[in-house]
Amino acid sequence: MKHYEVEIRDAKTREKLCFLDKVEPQATISEIKTLFTKTHPQWYPARQSLRLDPKGKSLKDEDVLQKLPVGTTATLYFRDLGAQISWVTVFLTEYAGPLFIYLLFYFRVPFIYGRKYDFTSSRHTVVHLACMCHSFHYIKRLLETLFVHRFSHGTMPLRNIFKNCTYYWGFAAWMAYYINHPLYTPPTYGVQQVKLALAIFVICQLGNFSIHMALRDLRPAGSKTRKIPYPTKNPFTWLFLLVSCPNYTYEVGSWIGFAIMTQCVPVALFSLVGFTQMTIWAKGKHRSYLKEFRDYPPLRMPIIPFLL
Repeated sequence: MKHYEVEIRDAKTREKLCFLDKVEPQATISEIKTLFTKTHPQWYPARQSLRLDPKGKSLKDEDVLQKLPVGTTATLYFRDLGAQISWVTVFLTEYAGPLFIYLLFYFRVPFIYGRKYDFTSSRHTVVHLACMCHSFHYIKRLLETLFVHRFSHGTMPLRNIFKNCTYYWGFAAWMAYYINHPLYTPPTYGVQQVKLALAIFVICQLGNFSIHMALRDLRPAGSKTRKIPYPTKNPFTWLFLLVSCPNYTYEVGSWIGFAIMTQCVPVALFSLVGFTQMTIWAKGKHRSYLKEFRDYPPLRMPIIPFLL
């Protein structure tokens, strides 16, 4: 059997970092990363990006050496991705923060609204309903992170957790401050507006959960297999007929319902920012589906049926 020789160089300086001799032709990039770590333990596999060209795309962990466009002496270029953290840890931190922060304002702990309001309770039913909805949303997210989601990538750069937490925690504090404020006024159209908003919120939360379960069933545990998602017998999944990322559609719908319920500007702004970001993600996933699957349903749009 013919073995390969693999030379690993720094993508920036072109400096030779490592030379691997007698590498099996069937070796994957993941296995090569492990071999590289033995000589450079400060760069664990999740921190490594290996590519064929210094400015090219990162090779996938499952790529096989003999199937790459290289000779028996292969040169790979290394780039340090920086300190990494697991996606599960990131999501748990992102979602636990808003849950805890919102409750601080709801219970009006000291030093927020003034001494005379410490641990007092709002007289408006919508305030208590909003707290239940907000708490339910983030508890659902935490449970889905632990028991539902299957991540194609195990880690992300550590620096991202600070950016993500600032976004989630900051908006949670901002909206909670106004919704639970002693001077908060209920929605203009009263009970009817709250009931409509609650219906939107609940339907979209059920829809979001249904999509997450459908996506989970597409990917076996421990696999990175990608398939085209299709509607199931669950009516909430029928949105797959029209959009590629109905989980984002339902997520935005939930926050629109929450904004209508509370009639609070920070919630509306959070919904708008979230919609903008999720649209970017949805377009990216939609392009990936179109590129990977020739038989991808042509009627689907990224996030909004027939429009976007």
